[in-house]
Amino acid sequence: MIEFDNVTRTYGRKVAVAGLNLTVPPGELFAFLGPNGAGKTTSIKMLVGLLRPSSGCVRLGGYDLATDSRRACRLLGYVPDVPFLYDKLTGREFLHFIAGMHGLDERAAVERVRREMAHFELEEFIDELAETYSHGMKQRLVFAAAMIHDPSVLVIDEPLVGLDPRSSRLVKNLLREKADRGAAVFMSTHLLDVAEEIADRIGIVDRGRLLCVGTLDELRQSLSQRHTSLEQLFLEVTAASDERAADEVGDAKTAPELEHHPSE
Repeated sequence: MIEFDNVTRTYGRKVAVAGLNLTVPPGELFAFLGPNGAGKTTSIKMLVGLLRPSSGCVRLGGYDLATDSRRACRLLGYVPDVPFLYDKLTGREFLHFIAGMHGLDERAAVERVRREMAHFELEEFIDELAETYSHGMKQRLVFAAAMIHDPSVLVIDEPLVGLDPRSSRLVKNLLREKADRGAAVFMSTHLLDVAEEIADRIGIVDRGRLLCVGTLDELRQSLSQRHTSLEQLFLEVTAASDERAADEVGDAKTAPELEHHPSE
């Protein structure tokens, strides 16, 4: 359902994502992990159509986001790390606006809004202006908007930022339920315990490269660490990446210069 096919993205001479090959099938909740500056945000922006790859292609449901973006985006629900709302709309008006953007008729929109209000416990503030919402309230409303058209691909960047423990539990349950019903869920997070708890597979990226991918047990086996936590695995993998990068820099600095013979 989600395919990164040898995707590279550069900014001038800087390589933000290098040769990313990754597939997330329907029914899988995939956690995308990495330190700051690892390439996660650039990968997500390409995945939701906000950036184009410098080379390679990204597909949703078989549709290339660069050449068939309209069909690809119909499959997509996206929750960014910073929620954006229209301050002068109420929560209900915002959800109806999003439902209309997805082509739902009035009857279907009313039913979907009612459903997502219940899912995310929005009833208490749904008819207040968005400018009065706390960050957590905004985050829950943005989740509801992303779910309203029943997307088969759900992309979430830092899903639990600003949520209280009750709301966090609610969101984790709904993400797991969404994957169990057949959606491909792609989640970027710094919260390793969340990835360990709900993800089917985990990918660790650093310096633009996907270092390892698999279930938690597969990652443990690949590193010969059967009983270690995801945090320990993450630190070990990224530390090894740092060492390789340092070695490459050192090799470049100590490489012999070509001998120069001035012309006679």
